[in-house]
Amino acid sequence: MTQSIKPPVAARRPATATHHGVTLTDDYAWLRATNWQEVMRKPKLLDPEIREHLEAENAYTQAMLADTERLQKQLFKEMKGRIKEDDSSVPAPDDGFAYYTSYVTGGEYPLLCRSARDGSGEVVMLDGNVEGKGKSYWDLDEDAHSPDHKILAYAVDDKGSELHEIRFRDIATGKDLPDVVPDTRGLAWARDSRHLFYVRLDDNHRPMSIWRHALGTPASEDVLVYQEADVGFYVGLEETHSGRFILIDVHDHQTNEVHVIDGENPLAPPFLIEARRTGHEYSVEHHGDRFIIMTNSGGSEDFRIVEAPVSRPGIANWREILPHKAGRLVIEAVAFADHLVRLEREDGLPRIVVRRWADGAEHAIAFDEEAYGLGMSVGYEFKTHTVRFVYSSMTTPAQVYDYDMETRTRTLRKTQEVPSGHDPKDYVTKRVFAPARDGELVPVSLLWHKTTKLDGTAPLFLYGYGSYGVSMPASFSTTRLSLVDRGMVFAIAHVRGGKDKGYRWYTGGKHKTKMNTFTDFIAAGEYLCEKGYTTRGNIVANGGSAGGMLMGVIANMAPDLFLGIIADVPFVDVLNTMLDKDLPLTPPEWPEWGNPIESREDFDTIRAYSPYDNVRKQAYPHIFAYAGLTDPRVTYWEPAKWVAKLRAHSTSDKLLLLKTNMSAGHGGASGRFDSLKETALDYAFALKVAGQAGV
Repeated sequence: MTQSIKPPVAARRPATATHHGVTLTDDYAWLRATNWQEVMRKPKLLDPEIREHLEAENAYTQAMLADTERLQKQLFKEMKGRIKEDDSSVPAPDDGFAYYTSYVTGGEYPLLCRSARDGSGEVVMLDGNVEGKGKSYWDLDEDAHSPDHKILAYAVDDKGSELHEIRFRDIATGKDLPDVVPDTRGLAWARDSRHLFYVRLDDNHRPMSIWRHALGTPASEDVLVYQEADVGFYVGLEETHSGRFILIDVHDHQTNEVHVIDGENPLAPPFLIEARRTGHEYSVEHHGDRFIIMTNSGGSEDFRIVEAPVSRPGIANWREILPHKAGRLVIEAVAFADHLVRLEREDGLPRIVVRRWADGAEHAIAFDEEAYGLGMSVGYEFKTHTVRFVYSSMTTPAQVYDYDMETRTRTLRKTQEVPSGHDPKDYVTKRVFAPARDGELVPVSLLWHKTTKLDGTAPLFLYGYGSYGVSMPASFSTTRLSLVDRGMVFAIAHVRGGKDKGYRWYTGGKHKTKMNTFTDFIAAGEYLCEKGYTTRGNIVANGGSAGGMLMGVIANMAPDLFLGIIADVPFVDVLNTMLDKDLPLTPPEWPEWGNPIESREDFDTIRAYSPYDNVRKQAYPHIFAYAGLTDPRVTYWEPAKWVAKLRAHSTSDKLLLLKTNMSAGHGGASGRFDSLKETALDYAFALKVAGQAGV
């Protein structure tokens, strides 16, 4: 594909640094703003030279994809047409009320609503379209009504930098209280409905402390409840399903500890469940006079469940409820008054298991499809026999069920509507297993239109992630139908680094074994070629964030396997980022990738695959990278530097494009329709390079 328009050429200004006797040279280090912390809060403070370069890249991308503008509009129209605009969630009961989220036709943002338990007397507590009007970015991060149902606490971000501001709304009057709490992430009410606990971010954008706010007082008088001293650990807030306790979870990616606040005595100091020990992970629930703890202690790699007295919660007093079973990964456990419900995964597929407290009797909720996605939505109520879950597959739209844990009956409460029409019989979904280089079998979920010929001629869209133990569900997506309807095969490679096949699948693709993530993805692509789903060089790969790192590595390792690569907010400058201890995410990320500052072995391991460091003279496929200027997770300069270096080294004439959203962060555009425009742009790029733009 010949380029008649000249791409931006970033100036090469070599900067050197020496680690473990190795000198690294970075030609594009100048793209990293020295005042990045200020830019997160005030994007206008970005260095004019850097801004000029990013805007030149945006103009070039727009010019090179100008021939897809009509296609982008068509894709957006299709995707929007599959969304029920005046939609609402199934109301979740709580005492005499029911809470739900709704959308209005044409609205970008949600409405937080409440009615009486019987559905009468709707009250719109917060209208996101009113709050976000006139703003280029507006995101409702979290909200929670007070236990007495009088106050709504809600946290918003209007820059994309994930610096949230908590406000408090009187539900009866619809007016906000004077209280404003800045720079937060996460919140939880005490039972008195007067005190709110929240996470505060420090100057380096790190969630390091828990504070207590009293309604009617200025944030400057808030009380510090917990301060984490180790920058390698972050703090978060959760609540037990009983509502009694607030949990301070102190964690990195392989170790945690939990401190507990008694929600009925919010002024009392928190107490510790069990001190952190490297490699030990646990989570806490509450039932009566005991804590229910999900733990990987005692060699329980896939987790077991124990109980301990509230008065003596340490590990010495843990008594086993559910023993460990290798290969059965316990993902989540929720305690109800009469039942313990757990979400687990075995043989790559999730299931829900219900256990009655009274007699220990267990049963599983069964599903029939070959590959599917499943999640629990437990709501607010503790004393109930109803658990809610959401089921979908790659062909089946999401279905919301209420399940009676005693009668074992399920009631369909909602089926995801596709206004423009959708017939599951028009599509085929399948799960296959691709042999990895070491003999492991990599699950691959597939979706295609029934009229698509599987003779190798179809282009294939291959998605992957493979980090932090995150599993990719084989769930329904309205957007990907636009690719499948145009003759592309859609595939998800469930590579190591996720927990799709248990905890060992995660440990087999992190730190020293990280290379398995990349070779698994390549093996999946090669297997799909071998089996006739596509052919070599006819695959468009896609991944975001850590999945974007995967995209960068496979571009270096197997460029001829891929026709195109879409890297959304890609973590591609891995070595430099892990060497920079001042960046927001670096210290807590060391257990995931390794600490190249302290360890020469980790330095060499990361250096061997870090996408930016391994760009070399070779023929790269078409590449489209996406960045967010105020992204605190993957900073904008990573994809900017990567594309600049690719331009200097690629020997092919393929597209190398960068688009930076100058008013958003890691998640891209905030509105539900604005975000579709970004997906439409990704898909237009994929269809363009695959020659399917006119299909």
